[in-house]
Amino acid sequence: MKRIILPLIIASTLTGCKQEQAEVVQSVSWYKENTIERAERLAQCRANPGELSDTPNCVNAEQAESLADTSKRGGLDVQPMSDIKLGR
Repeated sequence: MKRIILPLIIASTLTGCKQEQAEVVQSVSWYKENTIERAERLAQCRANPGELSDTPNCVNAEQAESLADTSKRGGLDVQPMSDIKLGR
Protein backbone atom coordinates (compact mmCIF):
# COMPACT_ATOMS: atom_id res chain seq x y z
CA MET A 1 0.00 0.00 0.00
CA LYS A 2 2.79 2.43 0.90
CA ARG A 3 4.53 1.63 -2.38
CA ILE A 4 1.50 2.82 -4.30
CA ILE A 5 0.69 5.95 -2.30
CA LEU A 6 4.12 7.61 -2.53
CA PRO A 7 4.36 7.47 -6.35
CA LEU A 8 0.77 8.73 -6.63
CA ILE A 9 1.55 11.71 -4.39
CA ILE A 10 4.68 12.53 -6.37
CA ALA A 11 2.88 12.18 -9.70
CA SER A 12 -0.04 14.37 -8.59
CA THR A 13 2.37 17.01 -7.31
CA LEU A 14 4.31 17.10 -10.56
CA THR A 15 1.20 17.34 -12.74
CA GLY A 16 0.43 20.70 -11.14
CA CYS A 17 3.79 22.05 -12.30
CA LYS A 18 3.91 23.34 -15.81
CA GLN A 19 6.92 24.65 -17.61
CA GLU A 20 6.29 28.01 -19.21
CA GLN A 21 8.14 29.18 -22.27
CA ALA A 22 11.01 31.40 -21.21
CA GLU A 23 10.66 34.79 -22.83
CA VAL A 24 13.78 36.44 -24.17
CA VAL A 25 14.53 39.61 -22.23
CA GLN A 26 15.48 42.50 -24.48
CA SER A 27 17.64 45.39 -23.29
CA VAL A 28 16.67 49.06 -23.10
CA SER A 29 18.94 49.89 -26.03
CA TRP A 30 17.30 47.14 -28.11
CA TYR A 31 13.84 48.57 -27.43
CA LYS A 32 15.13 52.07 -28.16
CA GLU A 33 16.33 50.94 -31.61
CA ASN A 34 13.26 48.79 -32.43
CA THR A 35 10.34 51.16 -32.20
CA ILE A 36 7.71 48.79 -33.61
CA GLU A 37 8.51 46.04 -31.11
CA ARG A 38 8.63 48.63 -28.32
CA ALA A 39 5.16 49.90 -29.23
CA GLU A 40 3.79 46.34 -29.33
CA ARG A 41 5.35 45.47 -25.96
CA LEU A 42 4.06 48.68 -24.37
CA ALA A 43 0.56 47.94 -25.67
CA GLN A 44 0.69 44.48 -24.06
CA CYS A 45 2.10 45.82 -20.80
CA ARG A 46 -0.44 48.62 -20.52
CA ALA A 47 -3.33 46.28 -21.36
CA ASN A 48 -2.50 44.04 -18.39
CA PRO A 49 -0.48 46.08 -15.88
CA GLY A 50 -1.37 43.87 -12.92
CA GLU A 51 0.58 40.92 -14.27
CA LEU A 52 3.04 42.47 -16.70
CA SER A 53 4.13 45.85 -15.36
CA ASP A 54 7.01 44.45 -13.30
CA THR A 55 8.36 42.06 -15.94
CA PRO A 56 11.83 42.86 -17.29
CA ASN A 57 10.63 43.46 -20.85
CA CYS A 58 7.94 45.90 -19.75
CA VAL A 59 10.35 47.80 -17.53
CA ASN A 60 12.93 47.96 -20.33
CA ALA A 61 10.35 49.04 -22.92
CA GLU A 62 9.05 51.79 -20.61
CA GLN A 63 12.60 53.02 -19.97
CA ALA A 64 13.35 53.03 -23.71
CA GLU A 65 10.13 54.96 -24.36
CA SER A 66 11.11 57.52 -21.75
CA LEU A 67 14.59 57.93 -23.24
CA ALA A 68 13.16 58.22 -26.75
CA ASP A 69 10.69 60.91 -25.62
CA THR A 70 13.45 62.83 -23.88
CA SER A 71 15.66 62.77 -26.96
CA LYS A 72 12.75 64.00 -29.13
CA ARG A 73 12.38 67.07 -26.93
CA GLY A 74 16.07 67.79 -26.98
CA GLY A 75 16.56 66.62 -23.42
CA LEU A 76 18.62 68.33 -20.82
CA ASP A 77 22.25 67.45 -20.42
CA VAL A 78 22.60 68.65 -16.86
CA GLN A 79 26.13 68.56 -15.49
CA PRO A 80 26.94 68.85 -11.79
CA MET A 81 28.14 72.24 -10.62
CA SER A 82 31.74 71.72 -9.57
CA ASP A 83 33.13 75.29 -9.55
CA ILE A 84 31.11 76.55 -6.60
CA LYS A 85 33.05 77.69 -3.54
CA LEU A 86 31.12 77.75 -0.30
CA GLY A 87 32.03 80.13 2.49
CA ARG A 88 34.98 82.48 2.25
